[in-house]
Amino acid sequence: MPKTVLVVEDEAPIRRGLVDALRSVGHRVLEAADGDTGLELIRTAAIDLVLLDVMLPGQNGFDVLAALRQHARELPVIMLTARGDESDRVRGLRRGADDYVVKPFSIKELLARIEAVLRRSPQRPTPLSQLAWAGLTLDLNRGEARGAGGEALASLTAQETRLIQTLATTAEVCTREYLLDTVWGVELSGRETRVVDMAVVRLRTKLRAAAPGHPDLIETVRSRGYRLAADAKVLHP
Repeated sequence: MPKTVLVVEDEAPIRRGLVDALRSVGHRVLEAADGDTGLELIRTAAIDLVLLDVMLPGQNGFDVLAALRQHARELPVIMLTARGDESDRVRGLRRGADDYVVKPFSIKELLARIEAVLRRSPQRPTPLSQLAWAGLTLDLNRGEARGAGGEALASLTAQETRLIQTLATTAEVCTREYLLDTVWGVELSGRETRVVDMAVVRLRTKLRAAAPGHPDLIETVRSRGYRLAADAKVLHP
């Protein structure tokens, strides 16, 4: 099914090539040469996926991604960059990118990645929306951990909610590789699996502040991966 894709790329020849390729397979395409224009389109247009270049004039792609996530937590984003350093890939994934493509890339590969990300888009109905844990309600649709009085005690990112959802709907222990593929939507290996570890640490820190003194929501299973604590209860499947 055709989708609306926003291309945020400052180099006109590359942007034009991407636009033409996307239109050739039936997608509707919007384009922006800088981050500010891209963010304005995200606020005002119905967009299904963003192709976001890292090296942009003014705000770089990482800054644009952070601002984008404040407005559109679930919008799929694929980052484009000429820089292939592992640290850049990890930085993009940590900030909420769904995939990361290094230039030069083939159009065929990029289109395949776009289709893969769209298929697993978090905008589809989620398998569960709320958990009760440690006296909190984790609202996974709104991305909030709320207290007994309904007050928001912690804000959850889109990746954090997907991480909790994946752990809550998987009976077995989830390996880091499985979580990378399922939550982040990319196949990484080796040292890059620390992306998962860092995400778990950040989430634990947020929830410890919201529920001090309580055992962690996410348990580490040594040499295997992670699982959700047994006392987390699904409120709405």
